Amino acid sequence: MEKNNIKKEVLGFIKEIIISAVIIFVLVNFVVRSVQVEGSSMYPTLVDNEIGVTNVIGRKFGQIKRFDIVVIYIQDKNEYIVKRVIGLPNETISYRDGQLFINDQKVEESFLDTEYVKNYQGQFMNDISPIQLGDDQYYCLGDNRPVSRDSRYYGPFNESQIISKGVLILFPFERFGLKTW
Repeated sequence: MEKNNIKKEVLGFIKEIIISAVIIFVLVNFVVRSVQVEGSSMYPTLVDNEIGVTNVIGRKFGQIKRFDIVVIYIQDKNEYIVKRVIGLPNETISYRDGQLFINDQKVEESFLDTEYVKNYQGQFMNDISPIQLGDDQYYCLGDNRPVSRDSRYYGPFNESQIISKGVLILFPFERFGLKTW
């Protein structure tokens, strides 16, 4: 009688582990993914070593909009980076005198911390000659332009490389909050 109870307990435990693994797999691959900010390329919006989650399902069912914060997968480096969408498919992107131009129209970047930009020693954003994006391409930059490795380094990103959008910071607690724009 006791052997049957032990066998039932072990089978029950294995069943719980399998169910938990399936739930975690579905959550991590289709709903949310954990993210840790590495470096200062998104400062002051996101800070080095912040930990949070990012919205995978929102990316699958929602449209990517200008100035969304996104997580991009760099296959060559097997690395994930967090950046901000600046240019959308089929647009022409350029910077002149630190100012963003899309299709030759000046566009304000109101998400940038003006005090940080003003106090930065040196040039905050270099000029970029016009870049024509393709049907499936996005131009993404870090908020801390002088130190960010982004589309200026990697080139435009394909839509398939953008795996999620928005970041909910969980730790440190004083920085808790959703960073989507």
